[in-house]
Amino acid sequence: MRGRWRSHSRSGANQWGPYIAARAAESRVPALARYYGAGLPSADTPIGEVSFLALDIETTGLDEARHAIVSVGVVPFDLDRIRLADRHYWVVHPPRALSSLSVTFHHITHTDIENAPDFVEVLPSLLEAMAGRVVVVHYRNIERSFLDAAAKARVGEHLLFPVVDTMAIEAHRHRLSLWARFRRWLGHPPVSIRLNDSRQRYGLPVYQGHHALVDALATAELFQAQVATHLRRDMPVGRLWS
Repeated sequence: MRGRWRSHSRSGANQWGPYIAARAAESRVPALARYYGAGLPSADTPIGEVSFLALDIETTGLDEARHAIVSVGVVPFDLDRIRLADRHYWVVHPPRALSSLSVTFHHITHTDIENAPDFVEVLPSLLEAMAGRVVVVHYRNIERSFLDAAAKARVGEHLLFPVVDTMAIEAHRHRLSLWARFRRWLGHPPVSIRLNDSRQRYGLPVYQGHHALVDALATAELFQAQVATHLRRDMPVGRLWS
């Protein structure tokens, strides 16, 4: 059934507004102060009226305490249009060495990062792209955690913001629903909620993964398909973000 989404309480969703306002007043980093000063849509804004930003990062590993960002891709969009002309992609020089495994995974090599900027040089442009938009990711524990860790390490302040997680939407339907639990009880393996596997359920094309810009585009398309199939355009954005 469309629109039956109960993952976040209204009170929890509304906590982001005061946090963003407080950070705008307190931040001593100009780029962060501008980002937070731009504000966000209120939690009760219908998702059909929200400007979104699909965001993806590639990293040297999965632990933000031991690994680092090597690339960032962003694509602005709303429920009707993806604004590819306004996309951005950055390769950044990580403070930690690349491993052979990470190179194999995302194909960013030592040569690619040799003259790449440090994350702190990219941060103002990234925040400008994020300003006033709700970020959409596929698995929030990577993007938000790594960006926060990188900002804290480079400029001494946290970078926290609400996100809509397309993986969480898939999990809600295919891992947490009564039907999903019944399938597991019957011995069926869990449905994959990885990005490309999720896209295939909506008839979206297969893209080459593990490129930050391509995965950001793939995430934007997936969210549009999720809304068109399962959700309502008048759903408050605060019911989806976390």
